[in-house]
Amino acid sequence: MKYLFEVHIRDGYTAEDYADAWVRASELIQQAPGASGTELHRKIGDPSTLIAIAHWDSKASRDAMEAQPAPRVKAIIQSAAPFCEIRVIGEFEEPEWVVMPPGQGDAPGRGAGS
Repeated sequence: MKYLFEVHIRDGYTAEDYADAWVRASELIQQAPGASGTELHRKIGDPSTLIAIAHWDSKASRDAMEAQPAPRVKAIIQSAAPFCEIRVIGEFEEPEWVVMPPGQGDAPGRGAGS
């Protein structure tokens, strides 16, 4: 599953200010059972908007981590709060439909839902 959220950097701060805290928290979160990596992307044409995509083996794994967050993770997240505003986009299943360029991956349109 994927957990997505958008980050809006506040005036007077930079994406790098937020990214520093994000990397530190993510390194700890990725030690949780079921964590499968995370990415932080800068929006093209708008350096004050980022999108984060966290990969988990299941919603249950992510929920378990959220239910008992590590104190160090909570402290890092709180330290980043002045830098930004977070908007949760949501939780998403793995893709059911995938189309790849010819020669890469499965046949066009094939996926878990086909």
